Amino acid sequence: MADKKIDRADERETLLRPKDAAVQLQISYPTIKQWIYRRKLRAVKTPGGHYRIPQTEIDRLLYRTRGRNEGERRVTYQRISGRNQLVGRIVDVRVSGLVAQVTLSVGGQLITSLITSGAVREMQLKKGQTAAALIKATEVMIIRV
Repeated sequence: MADKKIDRADERETLLRPKDAAVQLQISYPTIKQWIYRRKLRAVKTPGGHYRIPQTEIDRLLYRTRGRNEGERRVTYQRISGRNQLVGRIVDVRVSGLVAQVTLSVGGQLITSLITSGAVREMQLKKGQTAAALIKATEVMIIRV
């Protein structure tokens, strides 16, 4: 609901300015404003009347905005044979010796992958970035997008 006031539950959730949300979703600022007005995107109003968008709403829409069909999504990322690419936001990166643990939030679900710490450094993976998990059999690879 676009006109919903901030309540206690929302205070615990990360709220983004519309411009920051547009950057994460890779859409224009006018588009995000239209989504708020048309109630396609849940937003809350601050006491000053400014819109803020919960991070969970961005996570929910993140995969959908990366391309309307399989072909478009695959052009956005590396051209690889794996079809199961899940786009999400990095919520945790833990490096210990040669191994790193990267956790993505994809539509509210967490996906964790163990990769080399060298790969984390090479891709410069950090919390809050957008990344894709490539699912192949029992392995999950991380692609920085």
